[in-house]
Amino acid sequence: MARIAGIDLPIAKRIEIALTYIYGIGRPKAQSILTRAKVDFGTKVRDLTEEEVGRIRRIITSEETVEGDLRKNIGMDIKRLMDIGCYRGIRHRKGLPVRGQRTHTNARTRKGKRKTVAGKKK
Repeated sequence: MARIAGIDLPIAKRIEIALTYIYGIGRPKAQSILTRAKVDFGTKVRDLTEEEVGRIRRIITSEETVEGDLRKNIGMDIKRLMDIGCYRGIRHRKGLPVRGQRTHTNARTRKGKRKTVAGKKK
């Protein structure tokens, strides 16, 4: 079983897909990593040699920000926005949509479950 960046990759999947299980790596970045490591996209994880796994691991650890470091960076960016009190920071603090979506209707994912107000009939 290949373990890269603290994640056990699923052995039955192609390496191109399996790399996307690592937080911060999508399909395009996975393809870029495999091209640089000279590994075929269609190779199953169980068929990888130790040398190929080592090359992939070396590229990810040296050149990419993934998993814990990436989560920490994103959290720090959001905290910075909240600390300086900009519009986006205020939206994060209130738990409202940050990117200009409407909130009169919808936005339930960000706002959470409806809070019913008594006596609000027309």
